[in-house]
Amino acid sequence: MTMYPSTLARLDWRRSRACEGGACIMVARDGESVVFGNTTDPNGSTYSYTTAEWQQFVIGVKQGDFDGIA
Repeated sequence: MTMYPSTLARLDWRRSRACEGGACIMVARDGESVVFGNTTDPNGSTYSYTTAEWQQFVIGVKQGDFDGIA
């Protein structure tokens, strides 16, 4: 999915409360998709996933499946 700056601007972007220094992932819902971007370049590249993919990712995070990556 291609996202344009005008589309990105209308989304309700969220980021972690732990985000400091501005280099964080921002996330927004766009219809049946979840869109990711980078706070250091809010008009830059974004990535879109289905809500089902997002839900599976969140479950994996909560279960510790990604621990040790960062």
